[in-house]
Amino acid sequence: MAKVDVVDQVLEHYSESIPQHVGIIMDGNGRWAQQKGMPRVYGHKKGVDAVRESVRFARKVGIKSLTLFAFSSENWKRPEDEVSGLMELFMLVLTKEVKTLHKNNVRLNIIGDLSGFSDKIQEKVNAAHELTMANTGLVLNVAANYGGRWDIVQSAKQLAQQVKSGELDIDDINEERFDTQTSLFGQPDLDLLIRTGGEYRVSNFLLWQLAYAELHFTPIFWPEFDAHRFAQAVEAFAGTERRFGLTGEQIKSGS
Repeated sequence: MAKVDVVDQVLEHYSESIPQHVGIIMDGNGRWAQQKGMPRVYGHKKGVDAVRESVRFARKVGIKSLTLFAFSSENWKRPEDEVSGLMELFMLVLTKEVKTLHKNNVRLNIIGDLSGFSDKIQEKVNAAHELTMANTGLVLNVAANYGGRWDIVQSAKQLAQQVKSGELDIDDINEERFDTQTSLFGQPDLDLLIRTGGEYRVSNFLLWQLAYAELHFTPIFWPEFDAHRFAQAVEAFAGTERRFGLTGEQIKSGS
């Protein structure tokens, strides 16, 4: 597909199979930069361009939720200069990009343990949430200081507190009730997980939400991920038969 008409191509051929919720592990920024003899932070900066293009693509083809893994709870262990550069980039993006998102009716939702960030970043996050909260287009979830296990533990703690206070009976806890306490409650189930960078693992991302998601791995480093690559992932998704525990014959018969 040519980049100029990639959205039209997707809508023409796969309009009935567009994933409603896509998650992306944006991997390979540092390695991409190192291959070019540049510091790893340069790769993260170039990765912002790929974010912009992915958001545009998601908006245009009708994806309802896009969840990007920007900074995991394990990423604090990276070299100090890289973490510092990432924090500066996070501030810059929150300052410069939010108005554009708002203009395009995108709702920005930062998920994760925000208490780990500086007061300035937390203020920017709160301002971004407030500015875009009434928008009705694409929901852009950015996972920052996030871990799938953290999400599950936080949900369990909240339910435990409700039981302790008498608000909830322990026998009322089921999958649906548990889901109400997770970071992405109220959004479509995760349909498709994309990971760039050539690794074949989920790295503690959206563990609860991944239950029935299709997985798409690509060797392309994140700064090179564009609308064409995104379209390839949607095409692969459209070609799968999602059975959810049923047989192929049951799916075809509608039973």
